[in-house]
Amino acid sequence: MSAHPASATSVPAPPRAAPWRLPGVGAGLGRGLVVLYLSAIVLLPLAALTNQSLSDGLGTFWSQVTSTQALRSLELTLVASLIVVLINAVFGTILAWLLVRDEFPGKAAVNAVIDLPFALPTIVASLILIELWGPKSPLGVDIALSQAAVVVALCFVTLPFVVRAVQPLLIEMDREMEEAAASLGAGGFTVFRRIIFPNLLPGLGAGIALAFARALGEFGSVLLFAGGLPNTMVSSVYIKSQIESGNDTGAAAVSVVLLLASVLLLVIVGLIQRWAVRHDRASDEFIPTVAMDAGGGSGA
Repeated sequence: MSAHPASATSVPAPPRAAPWRLPGVGAGLGRGLVVLYLSAIVLLPLAALTNQSLSDGLGTFWSQVTSTQALRSLELTLVASLIVVLINAVFGTILAWLLVRDEFPGKAAVNAVIDLPFALPTIVASLILIELWGPKSPLGVDIALSQAAVVVALCFVTLPFVVRAVQPLLIEMDREMEEAAASLGAGGFTVFRRIIFPNLLPGLGAGIALAFARALGEFGSVLLFAGGLPNTMVSSVYIKSQIESGNDTGAAAVSVVLLLASVLLLVIVGLIQRWAVRHDRASDEFIPTVAMDAGGGSGA
């Protein structure tokens, strides 16, 4: 049997270029340095924290995280963090949209102010919030030492995460898809729902995850503004109080619960981002579908 004709004339694929490496650093050495660095900075401290939380056994761990004040602080922290990320997901996306798609006076100033919580010490943020929303508020609104103060403080420190995660995606987004869908009769809401929003999901999910993690561990901005009262004590303040009272095991146990909550959220966000990537690969097929939705699905 003769060989297939194409096999005699097939052109071999060009050799793949060798990956670029740092001068003097081989593949094995590079991986070893990365593992060593991550172990020293992340893995070993996490292992030490987990070991401390379980040093007196699972029974003690459970009793520490289910004590009345621990449960109250965990509940307040988780509920407030969820409320904050929902608020910032909406207003952070709107702010990113305005900064990318609109022109208005003071745009540069707004862009700079958004990054202020990144550079501002959180204890200073707490003092600022007290001056604005405390007993001497120029607006006549005093929410200091209340649970509302927790939400406001966390909104202040987590807003930049969502804005800065969504903004690059809006800048790089291909507007031809939006224009094509609009030219085929799709309304503004349909274009946003079927084209824009799915492409924003990876950045939005990453911003929400970072904001949630920051909110879970926030300390400085809530310390003075919300105080350490029993009904306003978030988990970070509770952990501090346990350390000061000599209960290192209880502080470590509550810290591990917060750590597990953050990991769970990251897994959920990862699943959302995978779905968004699959959606992006099939985005070219969406424009005809959008047009059919706009036309009520009628045939030719």
